[in-house]
Amino acid sequence: MKEDYVPDTSLDAFVAGLPKAELHLHIEGSLEPELMFDLAQRNGIDLPYASIEALRAAYDFSNLQDFLDIYYQGANVLRTEEDFYDLAMAYFKRAAADNVRHAEIFFDPQTHTDRGIPYAYVIEGLNRAAKDAEALGLSVSLIHSFLRHLSEEAAFESLAMAVPYLDKIIGVGLDSSEVGHPPSKFTNVFAKARELGLKLCAHAGEEGPPAYVYEALDILHIDRIDHGNRSLEDPVLVAHIVREGMTLTVCPLSNHKLCVVKDLNDHPIPDMLAKGLRATINSDDPAYFGGYVNDNFLSLTRCGLIDREDCLTLARNSITGSFLSEERKTALIAEIEAFAAEH
Repeated sequence: MKEDYVPDTSLDAFVAGLPKAELHLHIEGSLEPELMFDLAQRNGIDLPYASIEALRAAYDFSNLQDFLDIYYQGANVLRTEEDFYDLAMAYFKRAAADNVRHAEIFFDPQTHTDRGIPYAYVIEGLNRAAKDAEALGLSVSLIHSFLRHLSEEAAFESLAMAVPYLDKIIGVGLDSSEVGHPPSKFTNVFAKARELGLKLCAHAGEEGPPAYVYEALDILHIDRIDHGNRSLEDPVLVAHIVREGMTLTVCPLSNHKLCVVKDLNDHPIPDMLAKGLRATINSDDPAYFGGYVNDNFLSLTRCGLIDREDCLTLARNSITGSFLSEERKTALIAEIEAFAAEH
């Protein structure tokens, strides 16, 4: 926390009304315990928890792998197209309440197809919800994410399932257990995705070293870095990212929950902004990490790490770093500037 910092409660209202985009959200990670129980009941699935409270207690994890274990267990309740629709709509309503004007969301098809759920159920449910989100004032793009703890061959099989639905997908991503699974493991499938006209992004530098960020940039040729925290350990890498104008999708509450950052007061967002990195604020897996996008902004404003101008910069970055058309970007930036002028 900054010395002699006095909390500015007016910033709460400013954050609440600030137009923004969310670029790092795993839709399966927005599965709240209440909806998990509802879907389990609807689909006749027994959960190993006696109550919602017991399930919430299980969310007390402190590293990426422990989180992933419960994350994949929770995803097991998702069985039908309607389940995926309900999951996505629940998130879109929360995002709209946070004045998110555009969301680019990851989905993990292998988590579902590997347990016999048709790819069509996943993509059709999510896409239908994305269309209905327009009534909430929210545009949505879907990103098909590969599970890096599985093989590149498995990623190719998953990409093949996506080919009939390319009109519903904006890009591909790379997530799950980072350490031991460098970006270079997926060189060929990312090249194929690029040939198909898809945008590319990858988790790198969350728990993995700066070398993984280099690989994502120089071997996968990604368009956006997800997380990227550990890039700060390498000044040459930071300069390279700044020079390329690459966006980082940073997730403060996730970083704290998974002990990527030991103390939120030491979160690197201020350092990233000071170094000219195009950082953004996102919620990652909000049901598991303690908050949606505005909660992530407020986790930093309330300890004095970012101020009003920083919030504006982060919101602008979220638009310019998106995969939207230039026309839509211009319109949303204008919304941010109009809001800033009035507040």
